[in-house]
Amino acid sequence: MTNLSELRREYSHGKLHLADCHPNPVIQFQKWFEQITLSGLPDPTAMVLSTADQQGRPSSRLVLLKEYSDGGFTFFTNYLSRKGHELQANPYASLLFAWHFFERQVRLGGRVEKVSEAKSDEYFENRPTGSRIGAWTSPQSEVIPSREYLEE
Repeated sequence: MTNLSELRREYSHGKLHLADCHPNPVIQFQKWFEQITLSGLPDPTAMVLSTADQQGRPSSRLVLLKEYSDGGFTFFTNYLSRKGHELQANPYASLLFAWHFFERQVRLGGRVEKVSEAKSDEYFENRPTGSRIGAWTSPQSEVIPSREYLEE
């Protein structure tokens, strides 16, 4: 078995100096996000969403950022999924962007609010066909009987 302590490395690429940071955290995020996007690294919008159930037990999963502004960060989920239920019961969450190559991470947290039904419908209609079909046939966070069930 690998000795995990031997996998440690020094992080020196992405030094952070307060003088280089914009006072508005959203503008700072935008600067970094544009740098990450222009680099060609895969999945720059991938972020870890952490929620908690009514007993305070945390749960994390990857979701995709769809928009951001001074008003907040937008992602979409099925309201009937585990995370949908957790956010309904406890409308607070945290997000983590882990951009390892640039030795940067951005984490934020706060109250989560639903977007309008129209905005949610618009997003769903613009998803790729296969993605929409998958969402219709496979309820998030639920066990499906088999691969054949999903394909059928």
